[in-house]
This record gives sequence, C-alpha cells and structure tokens, in this order.
Amino acid sequence: MIVEKSAVVRKVSKRILGADDRSIIEAETAAEALAMCDAQMPDTIIVEADPADMELVEFIRALRQMEGGAVPVVIVAMIEMDLVCMTKAKRAGADDYLLKPFDRAQLLSRFEQVTAAAA
Repeated sequence: MIVEKSAVVRKVSKRILGADDRSIIEAETAAEALAMCDAQMPDTIIVEADPADMELVEFIRALRQMEGGAVPVVIVAMIEMDLVCMTKAKRAGADDYLLKPFDRAQLLSRFEQVTAAAA
C-alpha cells in the first residue's frame, strides 16, 4: 500500500513496485488507508511522513492497534532526514525510512531489504 497525497508519487511508486506482479493499492489520506487496512491488511505500507489528514504517529499507532493479527511492514517516506520524526515514528511502530524523491533502484532496494528482514 502507498499512502501519499501526491497522485504523481502514488502513480510512480505503484508502477515501480507493481512491475514484479505485486498487488499495489493506494490511498490519498491516512484515514482512507486505515479503512482499507481494516478491510484487508496489506503486507507492506509506504506512508509519507506528513499525511494530510492526521499525524504520522497517530496513523502508525492506529494501524498497530488494529485487530486481526496481521502486522504490516511500515516504511516512512521522508523529504529530509528528520531525527525527531524518525524517532517518534519508530517508537510508534515504523520499521524503516525512505528518502524522497527516490528513483526505481532506491525504492526497490529499500522495499526488498525491509520486507526480507521482516520475513
């Protein structure tokens, strides 16, 4: 799942990650993503560090408190390395970080590293 307010970033991310026959869903807002996760939890979620409709930590905590047993990998996409944001997100349950803008190689590499480590 890609959670990102920018339609361009969602489209590019979906195209890159979906090239290997992965099923990629997208959400424009954190609330939309939580509703989708409640219906069916994805294996991995890439969420922007600054969702439009709620704080990142609030989103991660709500995600981690969902029932059902599935625990997705959460990757936070950041514009810059913000240690305060990173620490708060990690404490809330984020697994890793990715800097934006990213290219195909960077996104695939980070995605594969994090999902392999979680397996």
